[in-house]
Amino acid sequence: MKIALINENSQAAKNSLIESVLKEVVEPKGHEVVNYGMYSAEDEAQLTYVQEGLLAAILLNSGAADFVITGCGTGEGAMLALNSFPGVLCGHLVDPSDGYMFSQINAGNAAAFPFAKGFGWGAELNLKYTLEQLFAKEPGGGYPPERVVPEQRNKKILDEVKKITHQDIMTILQKIDRDFLKASIAGPHFKEYFFRDCKCPEIGAFIRSVLED
Repeated sequence: MKIALINENSQAAKNSLIESVLKEVVEPKGHEVVNYGMYSAEDEAQLTYVQEGLLAAILLNSGAADFVITGCGTGEGAMLALNSFPGVLCGHLVDPSDGYMFSQINAGNAAAFPFAKGFGWGAELNLKYTLEQLFAKEPGGGYPPERVVPEQRNKKILDEVKKITHQDIMTILQKIDRDFLKASIAGPHFKEYFFRDCKCPEIGAFIRSVLED
C-alpha cells in the first residue's frame, strides 16, 4: 500500500517528525510512505488545508496513493476539506482508539490529525500508537465484533451516497479555479511521485496539461 503524507503550511515544520514516525510504523508491514510535503514552513510551494483536500483527492482517485495521512492545527479543517471531495473518506484521529475504530468501523482511506492542538510533550508517542492502531488490521473488521455486519452494510451505503452527493473528480478538476489547482500540485516532488504512481490515464493526462500550461 502506498501511503501519502501531506502537510499544510501551519504545521509544515513537523513534516520530518511525522514522516519518521509514520515510516517506523508502516514500513515493517510492507507499506511505502510517499512524502508530498510541505517539507518546511519556508517551502516555495505553500499548501492550505483546503489544498490538502484537493491534492489528497487527486492522489486517491488516480490510484497514486491508497491512503493519505494529513492534518492541520486541529485536524478539523483538513478532515472537512478532504471529505468535500469524491472518493475520499477521511477520519479525524486524536488517540489510538480513534485510529482503531475508524479503521475497523469506517474503513476510510484518509486520516487527519491535530498537529498543534494537544501536540505537546509525548506527542510523537501518541502519534505512533494511533498510527499503529490505524494500520493494525485489515480495515472494516468491525467494532465490537458483533457489529461487523451492520457496519459493513452502512459503509457500502455511505459509499453509494457519496457517489450521488459528489461530482466526479474529473468534473471538479475541470471546474475548479486553475490557479488554485496549480498551487495544490506545485510541490517540488509532485511530478516525480505522481506520474510514477498514477494509475488513471485520464486524470494523469489532465494533470499533465495543467502543469504544462
